[in-house]
Amino acid sequence: MKLLEPGGSYTFSKIFELKLIAEELAAEFGYTFARKRLNLPQYLGELDRINDLQNRIEEALPYVNLSTETARREILISPIILDLIHYTKAEVRIEYPIKVTEQLQGYLDYFLQKQHQLLIIEAKKGDLDFGFTQLTAQLIALDQWEAENPVNYLLGAVTTGKIWEFGLLNRQTKHIDQGLDSYRVPDDVETLMRILVHALLN
Repeated sequence: MKLLEPGGSYTFSKIFELKLIAEELAAEFGYTFARKRLNLPQYLGELDRINDLQNRIEEALPYVNLSTETARREILISPIILDLIHYTKAEVRIEYPIKVTEQLQGYLDYFLQKQHQLLIIEAKKGDLDFGFTQLTAQLIALDQWEAENPVNYLLGAVTTGKIWEFGLLNRQTKHIDQGLDSYRVPDDVETLMRILVHALLN
């Protein structure tokens, strides 16, 4: 039985609202799916702003109500994106629209590109499980959108700002892995940043 109506129009945010299971959505588009520890590689060079980043976030947290997605983006996600630009000089597109088909279309909250390397980040107020279903649709869309890009893997993250989780799409095998590891901000911000930097500089 089809999850999505043939010929129906769906956006990434609509797929999130439907509360579909990521594995079943992947299968709908011909991709296999598994959950595993990803052991994502980390950048080993110096991160000259990492302590300042962590301190700035920790300083702000007692004074900000993080009950909205906008607040989480401004206080928790934006500082990480800005420092990621500093380390990688990647091009960043915010609320980037893509349309592959009527069933694979919508906005990518953050789309980062450094030469051939690509990274997408989806910000959610909560509900990371169905947020990952949305990320799954975005990774599949990006795989088809960037058909001429020679990179073998596409990395995506879904985050509430406080918690980050990753997904990895193998373009050759059409397989998506949902990472079992979670990274917390500000406690794990250095590990998180090293993963993000490596993804764009590798």
